[in-house]
Amino acid sequence: MDPFSYHLSIERQLSPNTVASYSAEAAGFLQFLEGRKPSECTPDDVEDYIRKRSAALSKRSQAHVLSALRSYFDYLILEGERKDNPCDRVDAPKLGRYLPEVLSVQEVTAIIESVPASRPGDIRDRAILEVLYGCGLRVSEACGLLISHIYPDRSFVRVVGKGDKERLVPIGAPALEALDAWYEVRPEPARPEYSDLAFLNLRGGPLSRVSVFNMVKQRAMLAGVRKDISPHTFRHSFATHLVENGADLRVVQEMLGHESILTTEIYTHIDSQTWQKAVLKHHPRR
Repeated sequence: MDPFSYHLSIERQLSPNTVASYSAEAAGFLQFLEGRKPSECTPDDVEDYIRKRSAALSKRSQAHVLSALRSYFDYLILEGERKDNPCDRVDAPKLGRYLPEVLSVQEVTAIIESVPASRPGDIRDRAILEVLYGCGLRVSEACGLLISHIYPDRSFVRVVGKGDKERLVPIGAPALEALDAWYEVRPEPARPEYSDLAFLNLRGGPLSRVSVFNMVKQRAMLAGVRKDISPHTFRHSFATHLVENGADLRVVQEMLGHESILTTEIYTHIDSQTWQKAVLKHHPRR
């Protein structure tokens, strides 16, 4: 898998998480072939593999598997080991409109304000929650956020997103104040290379995505919010609340780092009542 991973990372410039996921899916498919060469496999083999795994996967996850295998066979074509991609003749599962769970403004406030300001871990968690919601960051972007990329005087954060693409995102006073409180109790970095990381664990090392995921779950439960949420829920809520309050969709697209406006349209869940009010308010014959 090393040459394939190198191709994904260097030539296609995919994120480390995508590289790891696609490489793992390709490796799983090769095990499924039981020694047969991937240059000889057919669309039926791809369908059989996905069908075998479908019991444990959602339709969205099945589509992800197919995307990973399509990338793998595209790589084999580039290497001259195949002339066609068997995935081209495999129908992707039909996906419905995917709308993740969204928090109300009151629920976001309840979760953030339920975090006490007593212990260093609590102060850090509150800062993470403020940044997730205040800037709409992905959990990996929050974990990798650098102090040198935060410009409090200009109220901007420089974010390195998928494919190492950078964008500027506004950051408000609540998030900046929470960060200042965290800096006062932030532990000494365990290694020099961690010194610029905004968020550290209490041992001075980098935070993992899993630890942030678990923290968000726990904080929501303690705040009495019973929805099934994750760090991504704060990002989705950030976008939803902006659009509901009149923000331009193109602006939201830039802040989220979406390449296509279609992704932003799916990502921002606006109920029919909100759209109705907007149309009635702005229509020339209102």
